[in-house]
Amino acid sequence: MNAEQVRQAYASVAELYIELFGTRQQVHADDLAFIGRHLAGRPGRVLDLGCGPGHITDYLRSLGADATGIDMVPEFIAHARATHPDGDYRLGSIDDLAAADHSVAGVLAWYSLIHLPPREVDGVLADFRRVLAPDGTLVLGLFTGDEVAAFDHKVATAYRWPLDEFSQRLAQAGFTEVERLARPGDGTHRPHAAVAAVVTDG
Repeated sequence: MNAEQVRQAYASVAELYIELFGTRQQVHADDLAFIGRHLAGRPGRVLDLGCGPGHITDYLRSLGADATGIDMVPEFIAHARATHPDGDYRLGSIDDLAAADHSVAGVLAWYSLIHLPPREVDGVLADFRRVLAPDGTLVLGLFTGDEVAAFDHKVATAYRWPLDEFSQRLAQAGFTEVERLARPGDGTHRPHAAVAAVVTDG
């Protein structure tokens, strides 16, 4: 699926998605702690790319982060602006970042890379590296498995990655992993993980 097809797929279920996943209370406490630990204390702007309904952007702002939520689904941005009127939410796409080189302190890509075909991941990670400041931090969530493979996500085709292989992709893009939080599948959720990485010196 291309980006436009993914956008349309999420737009078609936006109301249900917001109901099921649209508040911080619906995010695992360990995930919120992980995100906050790596992004909340950073001086400078943090981009929440693929922010969806905007609840994690709002969580970061509640911790003092200068967070901006960006999503390609207009229904999500409209909801975020209405629900969190003090926030900053904009239409945009992870594969076309409107940010200057080295201009942001942090990037959050919380399960927003899962629909990218594997051949496109390196280019997007390189663009994350481009916009991050020399001491910048990237935090992302992804589905994990024994091999890179597509699966039938409820909204649109998604991909799972071996965690070590994804970490190697991060290294090739100019990042050093500093922490990971991995969970096995439990019958309701697929195996998944959070990764924090910093811009590699030099």
